[in-house]
Amino acid sequence: MIQPINCNTKTLSQKAVKATKADTQTVTDLLDTLKAHQADCVGMAANMIGINKRIIVVQMGVLPVALINPIITKKSSPFSTKEGCLSLLGEHSTTRYKHIEVTYQDQNFTTHQQQFSDWIAQIIQHEVDHCEGILI
Repeated sequence: MIQPINCNTKTLSQKAVKATKADTQTVTDLLDTLKAHQADCVGMAANMIGINKRIIVVQMGVLPVALINPIITKKSSPFSTKEGCLSLLGEHSTTRYKHIEVTYQDQNFTTHQQQFSDWIAQIIQHEVDHCEGILI
């Protein structure tokens, strides 16, 4: 179900807790909400819909992909950039990494380790920051 976007910086600044199989509806809601905002959004974290869990969804090409309990385990090639966010007004300067490696679980809670680069890596870093309570 499509959920409203949370713009409360106090709740967005809280570190998310580990997701469990009981949170599958949150994954569905995040995917639905990302699809509803696809014209101006390429990724979301669960706290953006008011759920304080380590769940993110990222638009990878034509498919939105859920990454549950994501942890960035490696990063290289830092660069400066500006980013926007549905939960915040305007664009904000930040540092991102061109290459990252992420350990995460899929919707079946199978663990994966995968490398990402460029734009997808940047989106994942932004959403993982949300899980850490870090706002750009």
